[in-house]
Amino acid sequence: MLGRLNHVAIAVPDLEAARSTYAATLGAAVSPVEDQPDHGVRTVFVELPNTKIELLGVLGDASPIRGFLDKNPAGGIHHLCYEVADIRAARDRLVAAGLRVLGDGEPKIGAHGRPVLFLHPKDVCGTLTELEEA
Repeated sequence: MLGRLNHVAIAVPDLEAARSTYAATLGAAVSPVEDQPDHGVRTVFVELPNTKIELLGVLGDASPIRGFLDKNPAGGIHHLCYEVADIRAARDRLVAAGLRVLGDGEPKIGAHGRPVLFLHPKDVCGTLTELEEA
């Protein structure tokens, strides 16, 4: 059911500094900063030959990243994202197996313009897991 690893998301306290680290220091190709108001985050994507790194910054007081950074002030890995061919079929299979989908269970449009869902970390080895329809 799982396809390729789409990205590893890292929450960062200073998105511009993190973007600079990846671009200037590590020599990676990075996207401009984009606001994702529906998700309460600002994003930068670092393009790698085999996957992407998503740098996540806070957008607004209700940002889910704010709570993560309160607990992890230096930042850290926030979630892993895997591609699936059919997100609704994947959701139905996982829910039938006892996994919990966060939110209302309906896919939302993610940063890449594709449907996404998040699985409860307690159900996936302690890791917040995003599924993205490929």
